[in-house]
Amino acid sequence: MSLSNHASSGRVLVTGSSGRLGPAVVRHLAEHGWDVVAVDVVPPREPQPAKFVRADLTDLGQVVELMTGFDESAPVTAVVHLAAVPAPGLRPDAATFANNVPATYNVFRAARVAGVKNVVWASSETVLGLPFDVPPPYVPVDEEYPVRPETTYSLGKAVEEEMARHLTRWDPALKLVGLRFSNVMLPEDYAMFPGWQSDASLRRWNLWGYIDARDGAQAVRLALEADLTGWEAFIVANADTVMTRDSADLLAEHYPDVPRKRPVTGRETLLSIDKARRMLGYEPRFGWQDQG
Repeated sequence: MSLSNHASSGRVLVTGSSGRLGPAVVRHLAEHGWDVVAVDVVPPREPQPAKFVRADLTDLGQVVELMTGFDESAPVTAVVHLAAVPAPGLRPDAATFANNVPATYNVFRAARVAGVKNVVWASSETVLGLPFDVPPPYVPVDEEYPVRPETTYSLGKAVEEEMARHLTRWDPALKLVGLRFSNVMLPEDYAMFPGWQSDASLRRWNLWGYIDARDGAQAVRLALEADLTGWEAFIVANADTVMTRDSADLLAEHYPDVPRKRPVTGRETLLSIDKARRMLGYEPRFGWQDQG
């Protein structure tokens, strides 16, 4: 990945604006000077600091219009693509794939048509091999080993990442950043966390990871504003786990034979955010135990 200049603000299209992560992203970007156009198939549940547009992202023509401007609206300079069927098991597998992958292709394609070079989108922690019924190759897991999709939902995310790899090869000036978000949590979700403490197996499926939506929004902005070109993936998780036990103890109990890539201290995340810290300046601010 090479360096380039990207504006720290401008007009940004945010798809999936009414979803679990979308509202936090819309608010955060608006608070940091971005002019946000919010897009979803359903309107937001609460007022947002953005123009809302209802659109079907599986229709390339609609996506091109969203980026190039319509009804006297201005074109966008950047895109945050969060829209998707958000997890496996919510729809039949074929329906999940047929929605998510074409929609992401249309976003990538429309960006090329519109001349938009700055695109950040939601990949997923699932490409790391979740649920970890087959143990990971090492811990903390990171972006260095090949993707291991285990569901059709995750397979779609892996296909999207491969598309990004080749589209940036075709157009070296294009920036496509995939954020592999962990399990998104809202502040009200932290009431559930005490119920997991007596049985660590309830959350072993993603190495006890999570991402506060507000920190997820921070990562989106930092990725948008990063002076980068090309394709890159970043794991985005909080700095701690959902458990009160030390991470090394959890590993000894549930993954005793998995190699440690480096020492694990305290309650630190086992979904490594070292790369996001190093390249984006990402630092989580909203640990769940601090929200009481």
